[in-house]
Amino acid sequence: MKFISWNVNGLRACMKKGFLEFYQKERPDFLCLQETKMEPGQADVPLGENILAFWNSAEKKGYSGTAIFTPHSPIAAACGMDIDRHDHEGRLITLEYEAFYLVCCYTPNAQDGLKRLDYRMEWEDDLRNYLVSLDRTKPVIYCGDLNVAHEEIDLKNPKTNRGNAGFSDQEREKMTALLSSGFTDTFRYLHPDQEGAYSWWSYRFHARQNNAGWRIDYFIVSHRLRDKILRAEILSDVEGSDHCPVLLELDV
Repeated sequence: MKFISWNVNGLRACMKKGFLEFYQKERPDFLCLQETKMEPGQADVPLGENILAFWNSAEKKGYSGTAIFTPHSPIAAACGMDIDRHDHEGRLITLEYEAFYLVCCYTPNAQDGLKRLDYRMEWEDDLRNYLVSLDRTKPVIYCGDLNVAHEEIDLKNPKTNRGNAGFSDQEREKMTALLSSGFTDTFRYLHPDQEGAYSWWSYRFHARQNNAGWRIDYFIVSHRLRDKILRAEILSDVEGSDHCPVLLELDV
């Protein structure tokens, strides 16, 4: 099965920049989107007659939001993690299948000056508990813009960015805690030493042309799915957003 995750930074804008062509070329089993910035019905997303769409839109218009598109009918679908303080920004969708849970996530940004770091820490703890609880039932495939570069290898300029949002010690420690709870970073599992592999670039300073980026988009799976990882790639040549898509192929 082929899974793709992409922070599209506004789906309506991305559709004007090759989104539909990309989808038709790849035809993934699951396409997980973050930062859709829209509600269902605000735009036609013509992916095909048999494609199911699952949306979780923020209460604030034009903000955040997630979506999953798939031809595979789930056993169940849920938005959020059933914790009120986390469930107003459209950041989480979970689909249940016979063999796994699929969780699409758009992690809150700690923001400039780490002014939202305390909330981010609450989110991380609650999200980890949520994933661990799912994992007790069946394996989890967790993906999305997780807004953290875990290790120094995961961004171009680690020294000058240490302590900034997305590369604070606190955020990195929460990723370590998640992985230590029974989960595997699929890209690093297959490519442990690959440098220059990034999924987000600032729109400023010609960052993308210079590949001065960050790897903050992930596919993370339960440890017991590790042997089923066939491919984990960053599709850095795909434009249309300040993020590029990330891809996972699993034998499930």
